[in-house]
Amino acid sequence: MVAPRALGVLLLLHLAPDEGDSTRRDEKPRNVCQGSANMNSYEDFDLNRTAGCFSKCTHSQEELCHLGNLQRYWLNFETYLVERSQMDTLNTSFLTALVKSINTSVSEDLYFSLTPSQVPKQMTKDEHQHPDRVRLPKSLFGSLKSSRPMVRLGIVVLDIGPGNVFKGSLLSREDGSSVLNNRMVALTLGHIKVTKLAEPLEITFSHQYQPPNMNLSCEFWDATKGPSGDWSSKGCSTEVGVRRTVCRCDHLTFFALLLRPTLDEATVKALIHISQAGCGTSMIFLAFTIVLYTVLRFSRQRFKSEDAPKIHVSLSISLFLLNLAFFINVGQRLKGSDAACWARGAIFHYFLLCAFTWMSLEAFHLYLLVIKVFNTYFSHYFLKLSLVGWVLPALIVIGTGIANSYGPYSIRDEKNVTTLELCWFREKIALYVTVHGYCLIVFLFSAAVLSLVSWKIFTLSSATAGKEKGQHWKGVLTLLGLSCLVGLPWGLALLTSLGPFTAYVFALFTSLQGVFIFCWFIILYCPSQSTVTSSSGTARVDHAHTVSQE
Repeated sequence: MVAPRALGVLLLLHLAPDEGDSTRRDEKPRNVCQGSANMNSYEDFDLNRTAGCFSKCTHSQEELCHLGNLQRYWLNFETYLVERSQMDTLNTSFLTALVKSINTSVSEDLYFSLTPSQVPKQMTKDEHQHPDRVRLPKSLFGSLKSSRPMVRLGIVVLDIGPGNVFKGSLLSREDGSSVLNNRMVALTLGHIKVTKLAEPLEITFSHQYQPPNMNLSCEFWDATKGPSGDWSSKGCSTEVGVRRTVCRCDHLTFFALLLRPTLDEATVKALIHISQAGCGTSMIFLAFTIVLYTVLRFSRQRFKSEDAPKIHVSLSISLFLLNLAFFINVGQRLKGSDAACWARGAIFHYFLLCAFTWMSLEAFHLYLLVIKVFNTYFSHYFLKLSLVGWVLPALIVIGTGIANSYGPYSIRDEKNVTTLELCWFREKIALYVTVHGYCLIVFLFSAAVLSLVSWKIFTLSSATAGKEKGQHWKGVLTLLGLSCLVGLPWGLALLTSLGPFTAYVFALFTSLQGVFIFCWFIILYCPSQSTVTSSSGTARVDHAHTVSQE
């Protein structure tokens, strides 16, 4: 029989709060992306939770993640899979794996498929339905024959997602570099270290066609490089093809195919020199255009009423200020405070949008004159164009600035060396939408209008072919002049991914746009007596600008 005092003690203990439970209730849930809580836990639940860090660990959430621990977790997993796991296959949304016992006396090379979303499986050499594959030479296993008759081989395909895990210093989302399909391939024999193979293993990665300025390189994750590991190509070679790339390496570990845009320092410097020389020349001729218009406005009555010269000069002013902003931005690099860099990026963006907008307004005005022709009168026409040309870009820049999208921008070469720094965009999405997208819309609109105008001009040329000689060539020259006004040379930006040559052509033509505009202005408004009649076909397109009055 229990003593009454003992019963009292038991009752007191039962009613008293459990400090251990209180501690557990008050304990905050551990952040799995720090990687310390489950370093050696590879149950399905732990794998899924840790895989979630591939998307969570971005630049904005970097303080919540310990990249070194996370990367070590997955590097250790391949060893765990071979040495301790009882599973032969594993298939999840982020990882597929195969573990297979191999006889070291194997008489031929072994091939395994690496098809996305499928568990790797052994295949024959002649099976071509699996473009992604790995070849393991028989000499790899033969070198182990003296110490063991069988080994366990592990093949893991891991989807590392878009975050910062396994990205290292060589990859930057800002410049478009990435791991092909975000996939890493791991090959392991567990605790058996395999290095300096006499015959390298081969991993074949299939991919879409890559532009010439995209460098493809086979790399492996070196855990000893840097504070938390990094990519290295030591012991690996790359054989690049149009639709597939073969990696050959002399050891077993985690491999991937890295995609990095290449723009070496010499090319960047040459493009900067071409642009600076062209922009300087353009600024001089644009200044001449503005001064010439001012003189003609006071000396000729038609310049006070016609809208076409005003639009030309507005475009000239926007291009002059854009070139000036370019000189300041490239010359200053990243000097000054963050606020000053933000302001330089915003100003450069504003004048670039102004230039694009006035080019599209040139195309719109051309459409009214040549295509629509009738019912083209608008009250306060030039004032409305000015509001669009100067205010619309300001609204876009204000919105972009509120999103805090301006900041330092750098261009790196294939060795991850910075070749150019300036104040521009630090948010890639904002750059694509407000610059690339805006430029594409302007280009497509201008190209459509110019196509209609060319049809009109050459229809007219064929009708008057017997009356006036050389009418065809005059039409061609007219189109070339109009293409400069509506900004068609900027469409060459779509071709710069084809290689350095198109980048040089783009830099040359866009930087000399001011020279072309000056020549067009001189031909139209300051013709000699001998060219007044001979260039009537060219002038006819632009002389009808009196149809719209302010």
